[in-house]
Amino acid sequence: MLTTLAFLGGLGGWEILLILIVLLVFFGAKKIPELARGLGRGIREFKDATREIKNEIEEGVKDDKK
Repeated sequence: MLTTLAFLGGLGGWEILLILIVLLVFFGAKKIPELARGLGRGIREFKDATREIKNEIEEGVKDDKK
């Protein structure tokens, strides 16, 4: 969450409001929750994949030490 806040740190309130209005106009109120859900699923899958890779690397290091 800290990286998200750091990213938004350069944007003021009016810029964020303008971005939200543009999103609402382009996609409509019904489409935005679907887009957010899809983005959430993609982030979750990415985190799961990186966690699996990290675990495989750690197990490989443990096996090499034995």
